[in-house]
Amino acid sequence: MNASRNPGTINVVDLFAGCGGFTQGFHEFRPSGVTQPVFRTVAAVEHDIAAASTYALNFAGEAGGAQHIHAGDIEVWSPNSQEVRADVILGGPPCQGFSGLGKEDKNDPRNKLWREYTRIVNAIKPKLFIIENVDRFLRSPEFALLHAATEKPDGALRDYVLVQHSVLNAADYGVPQARRRAIVIAVRRDLKHLADLTYPESTHAKNAGAFLPGSGPAPWVAVGPEVFAHTPTETATTELPSGKTCAPLGTTLPGDFRTTELHFGRNPTEHSRKRYAAIPPGGNRHDLPPELSTEKWMAHRNGSHDVMGRMYWDRPSVTIRTEFYKPEKGRYLHPTAHRPITHYEAALIQGFPKDFKWAGSKVQIGRQIGNAVPVGLSKALAGVVYEALSA
Repeated sequence: MNASRNPGTINVVDLFAGCGGFTQGFHEFRPSGVTQPVFRTVAAVEHDIAAASTYALNFAGEAGGAQHIHAGDIEVWSPNSQEVRADVILGGPPCQGFSGLGKEDKNDPRNKLWREYTRIVNAIKPKLFIIENVDRFLRSPEFALLHAATEKPDGALRDYVLVQHSVLNAADYGVPQARRRAIVIAVRRDLKHLADLTYPESTHAKNAGAFLPGSGPAPWVAVGPEVFAHTPTETATTELPSGKTCAPLGTTLPGDFRTTELHFGRNPTEHSRKRYAAIPPGGNRHDLPPELSTEKWMAHRNGSHDVMGRMYWDRPSVTIRTEFYKPEKGRYLHPTAHRPITHYEAALIQGFPKDFKWAGSKVQIGRQIGNAVPVGLSKALAGVVYEALSA
């Protein structure tokens, strides 16, 4: 590739944008010797008003104003009316119908929202698009239909070809979280030079040895030294900061809060506190004595080893989900403190900057954090997109 060619500002549209993890990674990417962002968001769509408000707080200025953030259903958004021109479309259509945590209902109407993504791709005609989803998406009927739409002569995406469709682990790109995500990349057929676009090369590996520059991938980044060594062991409050409201999109919400202001705890029962204290480093529900366990947990000794689990200091965290503040939902206890991880810590694990701005209630912000694309993974993808468009 000709690295000396600079494509200038690369316009991006973010669909199903959430709070902006995908956009943040593209915004943070810098080519060698460049100090300013090379990717610019020109429009975004997000139906959840709290997530859309968070997105607007951080990216509306870049997009040319809050009017370029559509806070509503994607079905009613027409990019033609916005006169949107973009080189890249990003997006993670809702994954609840594919997720192993749910019922995996193939008839879930949310599964069909990728077709709205397709409609917008055909309206804008970007040079490439990227879809992010849970790993099960690649085994779903909807992905088969998506693939067929690019292969059939009369397919809805016949102007595009899928060049990559596999699962990437965020930990392989320096994220202190072992989060596996399906990443699908398609490029326009008439742009032959984009056909060789590949996934970013892994910078880290689970079983890597001592790292020397140029000798191979570094070991996975451990969450303890990366995150928990820099956050307070205890929490001083159980509430968001008070007396703040924001309405970047016309709806008044709690906010705006910086990431550093999200270090609040919960108010667990005394029974829960005893449970937390009884779990050793790296332990889980199986380590609880009978008086602190449940009949169900004791009867199912072979079940999940993450429920009521304590994070490992020297490993990446498990996947940060939307209810990471509930240890009964997974391995979300602090590695050493007898408490769940906080919103602040979860946001740092996902890669959000300390000065990132948030809007919404505790539950709404938790959902935003858990649904986000890890910023480090997005930034790695931005690198290969920039190189391809610079060729």
